[in-house]
Amino acid sequence: MANQMTEMLKGSLEGIVLAILADRAAYGYEITARLRDQGFADIAEGTVYALLVRIEQKGLVDVEKVPSEKGPPRKVYSMNRAGRAQLTEFWKTWTFLAERIEQLRRTDNDDNGTTDEGN
Repeated sequence: MANQMTEMLKGSLEGIVLAILADRAAYGYEITARLRDQGFADIAEGTVYALLVRIEQKGLVDVEKVPSEKGPPRKVYSMNRAGRAQLTEFWKTWTFLAERIEQLRRTDNDDNGTTDEGN
């Protein structure tokens, strides 16, 4: 299951990170910590930082360098208008896919004579 989870997360992690940033601006480590708090314990910090570089390059976030007490300045990411539009599109796509997948699961359960309680 871990491999399947990893593959599914690859396609949705950008939207998940944007959803975190919709709440408030954050730096990379904060985003990783919030992901872990939400149950995404296996996501490596390097994965998050690479994603942040990509969404910055796409123009979905604004970046501000903020002084740090421990070392170089931190890059704080905040979602901008393009990021909000992307997040809205992500949620529309997510809802569409989730509804279709649930419909397929119900159909499969009906065809096999199984119920959710038995799975």
